[in-house]
This record gives sequence, structure tokens and C-alpha cells, in this order.
Amino acid sequence: MALYAGIDCGTQGSKVVIVDGDKGTLLGEGSAPHRLISDSSGRREQLAGWWIDALELAFKQAVAQAAIDAGQIAALSVSGQQHGFVALDQQGDVLHAVKLWCDTETAEENAQLLQKLGGIEGSLARLGLMVATGYTASKILWFKNHYPQRWQRLHTVLLPHDYLNFWLTGERVAEYGDASGTGLFNIRTRQWDRHTADLIDDSGRLWKALPPLQRAEQCVGRLRPEAARRLGLNPAARVASGGGDNMMAAIGTGNIQPGTITLSLGTSGTLFTYADAPVVASSEMIAGFCSSNNGWLPLICTMNVTSATTTVRQLLQEDIAAFNQLLEQTRPGAGGIVMLPFFNGERVPQLPHARASLHNLDSDNFTRANLCLAVVESATYGLRYGIDLFRAQGLEAGEIRLTGGGARSPRWRQIVADVMDCPVVCLAEKESAALGAAIQAMWCDQLADDPALAPAPLLDALCRRFVRLDESTRTRPDPQRRQQYAGLYADYLRQLQQSWPEVRL
Repeated sequence: MALYAGIDCGTQGSKVVIVDGDKGTLLGEGSAPHRLISDSSGRREQLAGWWIDALELAFKQAVAQAAIDAGQIAALSVSGQQHGFVALDQQGDVLHAVKLWCDTETAEENAQLLQKLGGIEGSLARLGLMVATGYTASKILWFKNHYPQRWQRLHTVLLPHDYLNFWLTGERVAEYGDASGTGLFNIRTRQWDRHTADLIDDSGRLWKALPPLQRAEQCVGRLRPEAARRLGLNPAARVASGGGDNMMAAIGTGNIQPGTITLSLGTSGTLFTYADAPVVASSEMIAGFCSSNNGWLPLICTMNVTSATTTVRQLLQEDIAAFNQLLEQTRPGAGGIVMLPFFNGERVPQLPHARASLHNLDSDNFTRANLCLAVVESATYGLRYGIDLFRAQGLEAGEIRLTGGGARSPRWRQIVADVMDCPVVCLAEKESAALGAAIQAMWCDQLADDPALAPAPLLDALCRRFVRLDESTRTRPDPQRRQQYAGLYADYLRQLQQSWPEVRL
């Protein structure tokens, strides 16, 4: 029996799944939470050691649930939250708490770097995407400015998943997909960009600290004895290249060929699709990342999805079941209410200082049910705005694969199908990033055993075997509501531009 493990190190916690590579079944899973260091400055950090502790606990839970001998696991792979910054010295010690993707304390440094790159157009021309505050590059500049003595000890720059690979194997490497979200990487050539690194540090220290890059189908190495002991694994087990959480979720949702969009109705909203050529978009709001299967993964992220619906639900003091019942009590358009749901500012469109607002209220339409529907519809319109940016680049989809907590609501699934004018379906396995990592572990392990295998067809076969759609959730656009929502979305865009004239439609 060939067993494989997928690890997902996210912001809120670590998850582990164990799959049977022969039978194509998921045997067990485990999870453990992470703490978060935060304050009003925008600081969002974690200690790298917390990830190791959570990984050990989640691994033991998954092994216990699977009722297997962990020594039978042939290979494992790591999915990690993107854009973090792990600074290592020569001995492999972490020099500072890890700044996360959601850290905004480095906004000033990002603005400086973007200006040096020649603004948005210069960044797109140089790297293929616009460097953003959440990316790794500005975190490095912040670290250099605030901790000059520690900076002198910097030996290696790693991303969160790279660091877990380092802990597992002792190897300091990176792969194209996750590296493309650093702001130091040219997505066209799949190489670190020396010019951008020198804008941050012209001494050469940063350039030397960037780890070697490897292809997605390659293994990093085998387990260190200490890592094997703590996880109960065979030291001969291989560690695959791994990747960023979005890249692994693409594999875990079978989004490895053009024609499918993965859309997450989570705290924020993420949508991405596969491309077999670099996507240097006309809009800086599309991040033209590389994928973790040697292609590209153009991605858009909106800031207000279930974070917005949770705000309204808590205001009304309703649980999720009651909130969904209220959704069923009203019709498309929420009685004429239009919401701009920017409780956390917004990234797409770029309105970082925006605030939420309600429009067209009167004594008849201002009801609990309409308020619930208005926030769901507006969050969906924000994602439709992103879909339209994709379509403008020629990135069409025949199907949307939904993930995230909001996807559990049948009414919300129907709204997505009607607003996007596209069929939607959920996945049978909810932990798509961890599953994607397990599939990638199988992929890399089998290629290591038989280098004559063709990488792309093998990964396609593995995804067809392990990625299962939940057909009970399949939802198609309703012709009447689709037409109705086309008009309602136009109303939303008019209100958006009236409130924020700088938005380009």
C-alpha cells in the first residue's frame, strides 16, 4: 500500500491529509491551530516554531484517524500560505518573527519599491505583475531598515512552505509557483530578478540569500532523521517541491488545464485559472503567478466575502443556519438595496481606504432578509468584477469550482451561477490545498522512480483519480435570474463608480 501525505500550513492553522495512492481514497486528516501576533500598525506575524508544533500535532491526528503505520508513507508535500518572509542565518536559525501575507506594516516600503520600479507600468514590464504590500519583497526591505544588525546575519530568504521543506530535509530551495508571489521574480523567465533585488539591497547580500529554484515535479530530498523521528516517518520518505496554498489548491481542485476557474468563498475571495503561457495582464489587479505544475496561475483576490457576511450576521445576532434561512425569504435584488461591502477596504478594485455603505434604503425594503441578501449579492458582484477582468484577457471558463465556507450555502451557489452566468460545483474534499499537496507528493515520487514518465499526463491522471466533484452541489444558471442579475450587476457598477469615481470600469 503506497501512502502519501499532504500538509497545508495556513494562517489559522496546519492541516494534514493522508491518502492511499493505490485505492485513491483519503484515509485520515488532522489539524492544529496557529496563534497570530497582530497590532494596530498592521503587524501580522507568527513564529516559525509554531508551525512545526502544529505540524507534529496535526500529523499525529491524521495518522491516528487513518489507523496506519506512518512509516509506510512514501512521500509528502507542503502547501504554505503565500508571500511570507522567513529570514535564516547561516546556521538555519530564524532571525525574526515571520511576516505573513496579511501584514500591512510594510506599506511604506512597498510604495518605495514600486516607485523605484517605475510605478505600476514599470513593475508589470519588469516582473509581469505589480508588487503589492502583501508580497515578500517589501517585508525584506522593512527587515533591513528596522533590524540592521540582524540583516548582517541574513543568509537565506525562504517562504513559509520553503521553511517547512528546510525543516523536513535541511535543503534551502524554492519552486516557481510560490516564488512568483515574492515580488522578486520574473514570471516570464521563471528566474529571480537581480535588478529588483538590487533596488532593495545593492550590496549583493539579498541576491546571495535567494534560494536556488527548482521545477515543480522535482523532489527536494529525503527526511532529516530528526524530522522523521518527530513525525514517526521513515527517513527514506521523499519530500516533494510543494508550493503556495493557491497553487496547491489548483491541483487539489483539478484546475491544471485551461477552462476551469477555482473560486473561494472564504474570508476573502480568491479566483484563479490555469494558463499554459505567461499572463502579463493589462490590469495590475490580476497577479500573473506561476503554477506549481510548470504553467501559470493568474489570480485575483477580493477582500470582502465571508468577512462581510459575518459582519452582517453578527450584527443581526444570527447563526449561519438562520442567516441562510433569511436568504430564502427574499428575491434577487434585495428589494432595491445596493451594498458596497468594503468593510476591510478593497483590493479589486483597488480601494484600500474604502468603507462599506448601503444605498436605496426605504421603510419597506430595509429588512433583515434584504440586508442578508444584499451583502451576499454584493460580495458576489465583487468576484464578478474579477471574472470580467479574466474574460477581458481571454481567460474563459466552462465551469467554476467553488471552495470556502460560503460554498456550503445552496442559495449562494445559485447566486454565483446566475451572476457569473456559468455552472458551479463544489469539491467532495474540502481541504483542497492539503489534497493538492498529497497529489503533488505522488506525482514527484512516481517521477523520481520512473524519470521516463511524462510529467503533465501523469499529473492529469492523478487529478482525475483523486479530485472528486460533489455532483449534488452542481448548480446551473437560471435563464430568468441570469438576465435579472445582469441588470442588477450593472446597477452595482453604477453605484460603485458614483461612490468611487477613480474605479475604471
